[in-house]
Amino acid sequence: MESYGTTFSIKRLWTILVVGMVAMFGALLLFGQQIYQQAPPIPEAVKSASGETLFTRTDIETGQNVWQSIGGMEQGSIWGHGSYLAPDWSADWLHREASALLALQSSHPIAGATPAQNEAMHKAALQEEMRTNSYDPATGIITVSDTRAAAIKQVQTHFVSLYEGNDTAALALRKAYAFPVYGQLSPEEARQVSAFYFWSAWGATTNRPGDTITYTSNWPHEPLVGNVPTTGTLLWSLASVILLLAAAGALIAYYAKQFDLWRSDILPEQGMAASDVLSGAVITPSMRATAKYFWVVCALFVTQVLLGIVTAHYAVEGQGLYGLPFAEYLPYTITRTWHTQLAVLWIATAWLATGLYVAPMLVGRDPKFQRLGVNFLFVSLLIIVIGSFAGQWAAVHRFFHNLTANFWFGHQGYEYVDLGRFWQIYLLIGLLLWVALVVRALWPVLQEKGSKSLIYLVLVSALAIGLLYGAGLMWGQHTNIAIMEYWRWWVVHLWVEGIFEVFATAIISLLFVRMGILRTSTATVMVLFATIIFLFGGVLGTFHHLYFSGTPTSVIAVGAMASALEVVPLLVVGFEAYTRRKVEHEAEWERTYHWPFMFFSAVLFWNLVGAGLFGFLINPPIALYYMQGLNTTANHGHAALFGVYGMLGLGLTLYCMRGLTDVSIWSQKSLKIAFWSLNIGIAMMTLLSLLPQGILQTYASVEHGYAYARSAEFIHSPIMQALVWARVPGDVVFSVGVFAFAWFMFRAFVPGNRQSRT
Repeated sequence: MESYGTTFSIKRLWTILVVGMVAMFGALLLFGQQIYQQAPPIPEAVKSASGETLFTRTDIETGQNVWQSIGGMEQGSIWGHGSYLAPDWSADWLHREASALLALQSSHPIAGATPAQNEAMHKAALQEEMRTNSYDPATGIITVSDTRAAAIKQVQTHFVSLYEGNDTAALALRKAYAFPVYGQLSPEEARQVSAFYFWSAWGATTNRPGDTITYTSNWPHEPLVGNVPTTGTLLWSLASVILLLAAAGALIAYYAKQFDLWRSDILPEQGMAASDVLSGAVITPSMRATAKYFWVVCALFVTQVLLGIVTAHYAVEGQGLYGLPFAEYLPYTITRTWHTQLAVLWIATAWLATGLYVAPMLVGRDPKFQRLGVNFLFVSLLIIVIGSFAGQWAAVHRFFHNLTANFWFGHQGYEYVDLGRFWQIYLLIGLLLWVALVVRALWPVLQEKGSKSLIYLVLVSALAIGLLYGAGLMWGQHTNIAIMEYWRWWVVHLWVEGIFEVFATAIISLLFVRMGILRTSTATVMVLFATIIFLFGGVLGTFHHLYFSGTPTSVIAVGAMASALEVVPLLVVGFEAYTRRKVEHEAEWERTYHWPFMFFSAVLFWNLVGAGLFGFLINPPIALYYMQGLNTTANHGHAALFGVYGMLGLGLTLYCMRGLTDVSIWSQKSLKIAFWSLNIGIAMMTLLSLLPQGILQTYASVEHGYAYARSAEFIHSPIMQALVWARVPGDVVFSVGVFAFAWFMFRAFVPGNRQSRT
């Protein structure tokens, strides 16, 4: 029976959570309003001092749409967000324009000045011209000097040639950037894409009105134009480290104190259940219908890894696969698009299927038409995957001549939300249907007596999963990319990285309570406490993705401090690991849950390493200033996305398979190989290849400027190519784990098969 003190503690935690979330999301929306107001303006025209029109607003907006249709962020990046093989187009344009302008200015030496004085004066004049904001709000026109207009035309010629791909130099760069073999742009389309690149570089080098800092807070690092870290970037980085240390000490002290109480009060009042309570659970028709979801999880997982191997190889061979003309059919843009999307899709499918499986299990029966809903949702998810992938393939191969049609059905070009708007809406409807199926199945549990806090947490997080994806509908075809980025990271950070983890934590704890492993009150307090400390840093931590995306400087301050708090909960994962380990060995029947528990334990490890250590490596503003969009980001992404969310998805899959298959014939050997190969493989992949590549790029970024760190010259240097090949052993080990898991799934589900218990 719960004590009055525990009940009061739960109520207090709920109050803190509700008030805190209102405050956090209120602040997120408030700063979002500032982003709308202070985003780099898109001009009506860019004109030279002599009156020649270089670009129009239509050119820039159409160029953005053309760039989206050919893969967008999956082929290079804008403001550091996107793929890592081709250049960051903003930084590349900026460096090329500054170099061209300096060369034109230097061709007219100043009389009476020494060569050194000439160089210094020309560089000063270059910075003065490129950093001065000549945008006129009244007319919407940006005016540049005739000399700068000539430099802009030179850079434009380079990009038109690159996208047409007609001369030898352009063809060599297209191969180095892993461009599609076919699908070149027309001269007009290439000119419009260059207009968009110019505008993104203009925002990165032009001071905000009345300020000495550019729209992107002086990002990227470019010595030619005086782009160096701002004072705020450095100071808020130091402040974030101090806050991290202070918050870490306070949390660990508090957690250790509470842990003594939780440890002695963790088991149910009657002690650990003598047998597996859920072993005799009724497997309803809708629960059996979820089996095909887990088949799809496995299929998507295998496909995602195969596409990842091909994508990584393009960093060496560009437009082929060991001499085979693979890029003619599946170019880098497509393989990377599908690789990143499948990562989210198979993990999300595992979590969604778990919700559909667990909800009826807790009640013991299906609501009316539940199986029909589960089957309809499954068909819808298949249509979304196949339809969106076909649209993306068609877009990159230039079958969409109408850019509006591409926006709706083709390739949106924004990493992790690449699918067309029609497919986005369809997926949102599917998520809301999933919420309805979970809620109606769990509804009878709410009628039971006792604490309902865990059920409420599951329901609230499920509803948030459905609603937060809707943030991806908040931008339109021509939305300023600074505003689009704000909403995109709602989806990527809050939906993928945030609320799904809350849902998984709540539902696992609910299962542990129903299994007779944990006391209800203790589990509720622990989950509420974990949710509070995670979301308090996580909601505003969204801003660490937006430091240099055309946002006001206040975003750096808030993002730096909140990101430091994001790491704090990960410092106490040792306590959680101890608790789970202690619980696992309390009863003999617990051994049948060994592998789901092992995958859950791996989540804790990679939370600390992948999300915590590798994440904080790049999160402080001063670090991200030099590292954004380098392989340090890929290092964090692989370790955190698969290590945390992927491992969690596989653990949940195994948990649900206990009721869908005969556990007595599970191949322990296959699971052992899968578990250790996956963990060792991802460790090798990050430590032997991605992290060293990122560190070398960071050195180049600090020493020579960001554009050089992303250039074909550096990316294809011998040492960088050697580090790409160094990824092969890790990929091989990881692939063994993937196929071992797939083999286990196949043998577990195929009727009449009998696996050994070795």
